[in-house]
Amino acid sequence: MTEPRRARATEAFFGRRKGKPLRERQAAHLEHLLPALRLDLAEPAPADLTTLFPQPVSRIRLEIGFGGGEHLVHRAAGDPATGFVGVEPFVNSMAKLLGQIEARKLANVRLYDDDATQVLDWLPEASVDQIDLLYPDPWPKRKHWKRRFVSRVNLDRFARILKPGGLFCFASDIDTYVNWTLLHCRDHAAFEWTAEKSADWLTPFAGWPSTRYEAKARREGRSSAYLTFRRA
Repeated sequence: MTEPRRARATEAFFGRRKGKPLRERQAAHLEHLLPALRLDLAEPAPADLTTLFPQPVSRIRLEIGFGGGEHLVHRAAGDPATGFVGVEPFVNSMAKLLGQIEARKLANVRLYDDDATQVLDWLPEASVDQIDLLYPDPWPKRKHWKRRFVSRVNLDRFARILKPGGLFCFASDIDTYVNWTLLHCRDHAAFEWTAEKSADWLTPFAGWPSTRYEAKARREGRSSAYLTFRRA
């Protein structure tokens, strides 16, 4: 049976949803583990997001498009006092992350496997401490720039759910997308760029784990920018 085609609104920010066939164990994780960790957007979001997690957490951090999951797993394992919500529509990436969650017995992660804007609209106002958008699809062709995740409407969504003083962290190796993000955040009253000197955006975020994508970019001669914006 073919997967039903989604509306254009839920396809705007990402491309294909599935790659090579899953191994048996990965398929089992999707069938049995993902339902236990997936956000149920059919129910109202709890006013206190810490109740989503079985262990006490004091902060909430949202990662949009976690890719291979290296960053999310690293952060969740190193910071059990933070509850992490990871969003990734690509099936193979989700299956890989689920294996790491099981292997490391991580209890501070919740997941969603579809359009991140659905999660952004579901979350309560001023409920999230940090949003991470790391190496998102740059949609390099000018005619596709409207599909970039950083946009006025999505920054409005970020501003609504971030707590005052909360952070939006963005990383990319694509100069046009870095500039695009700087301009969009500059023009949005809710965000202020925290950088004071060049090292502030050329140096990886504190505790940053290098990912395979980042290593590939460096091999190909592309440097990265690490931008941090504060919710004003």
